[in-house]
Amino acid sequence: MSPDRRSAVVVGTFFVLAAVAAVAGLALYQPALSDPGYVLGAGADGQVLLGGLLEVVLAVSCLGTAVAVYPVLRRHAPAAAIGYVAGRLLEAAVICVGIVATLSLVTLRRERDAVGDDGALVAVGHGLVALHDWTFLLGPGLVIGLNSLLLAAAVHRAGLVPRWITVLGLVGGPLVLLSSTAVLFGLYAQVSPVAMAAAVPVAAWEMSLAVYLLVRGYRTVPTAGAGGPAGGRVATPSLVARPA
Repeated sequence: MSPDRRSAVVVGTFFVLAAVAAVAGLALYQPALSDPGYVLGAGADGQVLLGGLLEVVLAVSCLGTAVAVYPVLRRHAPAAAIGYVAGRLLEAAVICVGIVATLSLVTLRRERDAVGDDGALVAVGHGLVALHDWTFLLGPGLVIGLNSLLLAAAVHRAGLVPRWITVLGLVGGPLVLLSSTAVLFGLYAQVSPVAMAAAVPVAAWEMSLAVYLLVRGYRTVPTAGAGGPAGGRVATPSLVARPA
């Protein structure tokens, strides 16, 4: 397997891992995020801790996609390649802040007797849930919109995957960015039909890209002139494995 083919498989795998970890982690978090009295009750600490672990997988997967695609992307768009790594690093950092906030609820619940002030515990718990919600808006909302647009534009320009896939990213990135901005200014709720609909194109972009890279790898680029082989497609020198 050539280095570029391995890169495609790794990038696709990290995108799939990120999607699964994000959905599962958020679902496991719900007892702590949806119950105002979680810090005072019996709790579901094991479930919440598992959700935190999956969120760590999500953060690592965000970085993994950027690091794995960087060697290929820099041949065509060096600035975009660096920008995508930086953007994914920022996204992972914001996610980690949300992890710390949510897992802190488990600590509060376990140390309830030591604190001895239920009202203060509930107030702090509300603050931690609010912190998680803001990180959820900024990371998987605003930042992911910019990252998706940056990657889709670079991949589209290089012709590394079919155009219909990159169009999903070129549309989905700005759409989720605008939607998250609307939520930021209170135009509608973060969990609402409008916000969910706005997130569909970017989710379709990531999954379509992941499946294509896992199954086919990076695409060859069409030739502009008439000197190419029949069919008008040749592999660019940067995408052909070099002999040992």
